[in-house]
Amino acid sequence: MDLKRINEHVSVSGQIQPEDVATLKSLGFVAIVNNRPDGESPDQPAGAEIEAAAEAAGLAYHAIPLGREGVNPDLVERTRAVIEGSDGPVFCFCRSGTRSTTLWALSQAGQAEAKDIISQAAEAGYDMSHLAGYLGRN
Repeated sequence: MDLKRINEHVSVSGQIQPEDVATLKSLGFVAIVNNRPDGESPDQPAGAEIEAAAEAAGLAYHAIPLGREGVNPDLVERTRAVIEGSDGPVFCFCRSGTRSTTLWALSQAGQAEAKDIISQAAEAGYDMSHLAGYLGRN
């Protein structure tokens, strides 16, 4: 697991395994957001497996899959709701962390300056500069 910290509230990574959930719990995360649709890759664990591990560890689990259909307002709002509604750090994952970072960035539009959102993503290794026009909107 290659954990990348976006800020004090959100970290992202690529695909995790059910056995990674205990590590996430030990690092202080309170919620896991799965942004990867089931069945993208034959070696990918089912979301239900990670959800069961999260439940066993006492972590909240949220499935907000971003697939080929692309981003829509519902995915962004659900992401914002999880981040704002969690009483501690949130961990998001997808195949590489890019979709998770994209949803985080869009969920922050109107809440933070576009340059700050882009900078935080860049410090974690994700280029979100292509979203600058969207990030300035409420």
